[in-house]
Amino acid sequence: MPVVRRKKPAETEKNSGSESESNINQHVKAEKEREEETIDKKNGRVKENIRKKKRGWSCVDSCYWLIGFVCTVWWVVVLLYNAMPSSLPQYVTEKITGPMSDPPGLKLKKEGLIAKHPVVFVPGIVTGGLELWEGHQCAEGLFRKRLWGGTFGELYKRPLCWVEHISLDNETGLDPPGIRIRPVTGLVAADYFAPGYFVWAVLIANLARIGYEEKNMYMAAYDWRISFQNTEVRDQTLSRIKSNIESMVATSGEKAVILPHSMGVLYFLHFMKWVEEPAPMGGGGGPDWCSKHIKAVMNIGGPFLGVPKAVSGLFSAEAKDIAVARAIAPGFLDSDLFRFQTLQHVMRTSRSWDSTMSMIPKGGDTIWGDLDWSPEEDYVASKRRQSDNDTQSERHSATGNLGSQTKSVKYGRIISFGKDVAEAPLSEIERIDFLDAIKGNNVANTTCHDVWTEYHDMGIEGIRAVAEHKVYTAGSILDLLNFVAPKMMARGGAHFSYGIADNLDDPKYKHYKHWSNPLETRLPNAPDMEIYSMYGVGLPTERSYVYKLSPTAECNIPFQIDTSADSEDEDGCLKDGVYHVDGDETVPVLSAGFMCAKGWRGKTRFNPSGSRTYVREYDHSPPANLLEGRGTQSGAHVDIMGNFALIEDILRVAAGATGEDLGGDRVYSDIFKWSEKINLQL
Repeated sequence: MPVVRRKKPAETEKNSGSESESNINQHVKAEKEREEETIDKKNGRVKENIRKKKRGWSCVDSCYWLIGFVCTVWWVVVLLYNAMPSSLPQYVTEKITGPMSDPPGLKLKKEGLIAKHPVVFVPGIVTGGLELWEGHQCAEGLFRKRLWGGTFGELYKRPLCWVEHISLDNETGLDPPGIRIRPVTGLVAADYFAPGYFVWAVLIANLARIGYEEKNMYMAAYDWRISFQNTEVRDQTLSRIKSNIESMVATSGEKAVILPHSMGVLYFLHFMKWVEEPAPMGGGGGPDWCSKHIKAVMNIGGPFLGVPKAVSGLFSAEAKDIAVARAIAPGFLDSDLFRFQTLQHVMRTSRSWDSTMSMIPKGGDTIWGDLDWSPEEDYVASKRRQSDNDTQSERHSATGNLGSQTKSVKYGRIISFGKDVAEAPLSEIERIDFLDAIKGNNVANTTCHDVWTEYHDMGIEGIRAVAEHKVYTAGSILDLLNFVAPKMMARGGAHFSYGIADNLDDPKYKHYKHWSNPLETRLPNAPDMEIYSMYGVGLPTERSYVYKLSPTAECNIPFQIDTSADSEDEDGCLKDGVYHVDGDETVPVLSAGFMCAKGWRGKTRFNPSGSRTYVREYDHSPPANLLEGRGTQSGAHVDIMGNFALIEDILRVAAGATGEDLGGDRVYSDIFKWSEKINLQL
């Protein structure tokens, strides 16, 4: 009989526990496998998303790569240029174009010319370096580093901090609290604007060839952002210029030759009046100081009567180049990329620089023309052969043949809202008075405090009224700017004036705000001092603008140049919303040449001592090849500083020559013809 053995309870429980534990382990293992599978799937999706994101490409990526590429190429080119033998560029150029002419300094050294008169350089706006002496926390580590000029590295690294420091106080026109930026001193202040981009360097090098060095050359560096009188109030710059000229004259025994460029022309005009006037407003040098210390003032590209470009810059923070860039890339310059609304920051910053208001057109409608007339109304852009080197004999007259242009251009209309308004007879233009328009805040006040401009206080009605007035001349531009930017113009009105003096003996013209306006002040009592007006011609230069209302958007500047406006014929002077005349791309011939051609010519009420004046024009010729760089015959506003003919003229005068020795006037444009059309009491 079989025996049935019954398991003990403990043994049964043990086996049952083992089976249960095994099942649990298998379940846990399965759970882990499922979790790992889920994680793998998630990781796969994440990796796939990363791959998809990597494959995507945005506008910002493109911008970064483009900026990086341009900067890399630029630095490589500069590195290679500095590493190559100094004779290589000349060797390559001569192999391509034949033997090069000697630089002016070497040529005149062979003729036996040597240094004689001390030379003073007066730089223009934006070309002088500025360095940080005190700043906010975001500028830590930048003590005495250049914030303007050089590589502009800080602009890329910390743009908003850079804008904060380079701007001035909107109320005082001076340093904001806790910030001190001062001009770089010495010849290095403006020899190069950026690596490889010369300003005064070529001229300095040629002067050195005939014996000049730092003991008889002086760079009159100043803070070009602030008003001319404030450079003395804050930095005593005018006093330092006076003492340096006196020292060099005393040491050498010869009078100084002064070389102002661009806005530096207006700055030195202010200086010549300041140095005569008694303290505390003036320098106390007396009425014969200039006669004792200055042989010649050789003004290069001088905006004596202002430039229309200053109007467009203050009105809409743009000129032709910016307007075209905006048209090519719509919305980019107005974008809120990283909260950096480019044009709004440009406007806010430039409107804090009082010096920009020194270049608003002077003389009103008498000089620049009215709604139906202007001195250059018969100007037609010249046709010329770009390869022609004999510019004096071959350049076609700019006004000798009207060609296909059948009606004169109304250049006196500096701002017109619409091409049809710019061209229409005055009787067909319906205008409203904008000065009585009711201003009011707009939505931008609550969203754009970081880029506040005075347009935010105009409101829709104020903006509409400006556009519906339709057309503005030099006489009404001041009313326009006072309406759209009253705080800016209040500061500017305390330092600059733009009219024509009826009676120069009126005591009010002793105030410093008139000293940089040649139509409201007299030249010094210095009959032996020579005044030169030296500038480029043959380049299209901005004269008047066609505007439109910009698309409605928060933070936008409400007005912009209408780049769709072009002349109907090829020879027309309207292109991309800008009417052009002859000049150096920045300063029209009328502004650069009128005072020496007529206003100061002979004994006039503006030149009572009869200082001799000369007009020296330099016809633009582009580089024959890339190896010539910016060219040795350029007439462009800054590139003219490397023009061999201009440099030779300067060196000859510095070595003792007079204007008559140079051959007197040298003119390619119609400056004398246009000057005669201006009815100005002399």
